[in-house]
Amino acid sequence: MTPRTIALASASLLAGALASVPASAEEGMWTLDNFPAETVRSEYGWAPDQAWLDKVRNSAVRLTGGCSASFVSSEGLILTNHHCVASCLFDNSDGEQDYLLNGFVADRRELELKCPGQQAEVVTGISDVTETVKASFAGLAGEALTKARDAKIAEIEAAGCTDRATTRCQVVNLFGGGQYKLYTYRKYSDVRLAWAPEDRAATFGGDPDNFNFPRYSLDASFLRAYENGKPVKTPAHLEWNPRTPKDGEITFVVGNPGSTSRLYTQSQLAFEREVRLPTTLATLSELRGRLVRAMEESPEHAREGGDMLSGIENSLKVYIGRTKALNDPAFTGKLAAAEADLKTKSEANDAIGDPWSEVEQAVDAYRALYLPLRFTQPSGDLYGYAQALVFAAEERAKPNAERLPGYTDSALPLTEKRLLDERPVYPWLDELTMQWSLSKAREYLGVDDPDSKLLLGKESPEQLAERLVEGTGLADSAVRKQLWDGGLAAIEASDDPMIQYALKLSQRQRELKALTDENYSGPLAGAGAQLADARFAAYGDALYPDATFTLRISYGRVKGWNERGNDVPILTTMGGTFERATGNAPFDVAPAYAANQTRIDPTTTYDFVTTNDIIGGNSGSPVIDRAGTVIGAAFDGNIHSLGGNYGYDGTFNRTVVVSTDAVQEALENIYPAPALVKELSAN
Repeated sequence: MTPRTIALASASLLAGALASVPASAEEGMWTLDNFPAETVRSEYGWAPDQAWLDKVRNSAVRLTGGCSASFVSSEGLILTNHHCVASCLFDNSDGEQDYLLNGFVADRRELELKCPGQQAEVVTGISDVTETVKASFAGLAGEALTKARDAKIAEIEAAGCTDRATTRCQVVNLFGGGQYKLYTYRKYSDVRLAWAPEDRAATFGGDPDNFNFPRYSLDASFLRAYENGKPVKTPAHLEWNPRTPKDGEITFVVGNPGSTSRLYTQSQLAFEREVRLPTTLATLSELRGRLVRAMEESPEHAREGGDMLSGIENSLKVYIGRTKALNDPAFTGKLAAAEADLKTKSEANDAIGDPWSEVEQAVDAYRALYLPLRFTQPSGDLYGYAQALVFAAEERAKPNAERLPGYTDSALPLTEKRLLDERPVYPWLDELTMQWSLSKAREYLGVDDPDSKLLLGKESPEQLAERLVEGTGLADSAVRKQLWDGGLAAIEASDDPMIQYALKLSQRQRELKALTDENYSGPLAGAGAQLADARFAAYGDALYPDATFTLRISYGRVKGWNERGNDVPILTTMGGTFERATGNAPFDVAPAYAANQTRIDPTTTYDFVTTNDIIGGNSGSPVIDRAGTVIGAAFDGNIHSLGGNYGYDGTFNRTVVVSTDAVQEALENIYPAPALVKELSAN
């Protein structure tokens, strides 16, 4: 499960409860200020107390690259997945040294590698600001509603975090607009890589094993948080516990699930099935084909395109799963029945109104806006830099409350970091992605569409991408910094063709956002609040919100399942890797494994499964036992968990975990890191 992954659906097996009704046992990605302690106690005879919850909250880390993690020592050491640091390995590699392929071990801390664009964040507070935010848009609709809401959110975030060098404030929309919570974070903007295995050790089995179990993957790595050039002190951390999990024992996953759609209405699901998913699958499949062809041109292209290809292939598997889910009558019938049940329970409540019809009208309006919105956003790192510079310059000239989300005072430090951190850009790869996105825009919008003409003028996608990529200086972080510091005057005076192109598109992009706010986002915000009220009135507070890449906790147990009459075991061992190996990719053993086979304890627990309810974004989340110690890191789900975007079934859905037992074995005997072993044992 990559950081970009949202786990999806093998839907015919989803017999469990859906989010419109009270959660079933072990279902739910719960906010830490609403943990269902009594439910857990009734199921397991024990539940965490507040001190336990506070400890794991203070140890849990959100990585802004799209993953989760945890502090596991008092000196800023962070456990996460290998696939969560793959981009860091890639960005630090070159033709002479391929860290992604070969792995990385820092013998000394001064050799730890900086990860461009990465930031580690720890939640320090959660407060309810629902009434304040809702009051700001009472009586408003459409674009006026979204502007008033966003202005109030910007005000709350700015007031909550005056020290933006070390803190970050984020108001989070829960239950589709039913609740608003202010999350306060302690942030660490200097994150470095300390240890990572070879790519083949983490990706053994490749795509055939992806979203499957049994599994033989060392999908684990260590980062370290720094401040003022020194490792941060982290007295709040999880105890490292390299042991074999016990069948049936309770487990907790604490992390930041990215996004779910369990509260979607039937009209929203229809849009996904009929518009968004088919478009995404068709265009992404073509991008994969273009990239594979280009990677065959040279060894350099093969290395430079590898990280992108892995992400594309993983995403395709995800979107195929989602498409299957929404075309499964048995599964969609359960979703429809859940919505019908909520409607029936809400009939006598005049205060609820008919939010389902309001959502349907908004979705109908969005159908006409979706393609222009999607295709007036060209792809590529260099265009992304240009767009961020243009919008930041334009927004920074405004009062904070009038800025677009992402460019407010609370959001700007991370925007600036991502924009200015130095990382390699490969022109051929940028040309390829930009050509692809522009050609798809012309195909889907039509040659004579005004937006196609705006995007291309009289040039072909190939000519335009080549001219812009070859003519821009934005690959140089110093050039980007000069434009950032110079503000709007520097942007408007720039003769950089990519900057001028982004300026040309920005007005239309703003027009489309305003139309979307008026006809879709605004109506959804109002209807979402009504739907949340309906759920609370019908089912009480035994509900959890859709995932929002904010801190959540799920509970479950170590447990296998039955697959077509055969019991699937709860774990694999490291020795099983050699039995599964064929010598041919992707079942070829990593070189360091082969070289150290006699040193590896074959009985060491490798990967194991639990019933925890997770989704993409949970990658790297610590798997914690009753004692509060970390026994693994979640890195994937089984094939049935692909339904997790829409619902949960504890009979089949499983989280796949790399055990701390395997990581310890690797630290000692495969990729030796004696300093890390000592650091972990001391804590």
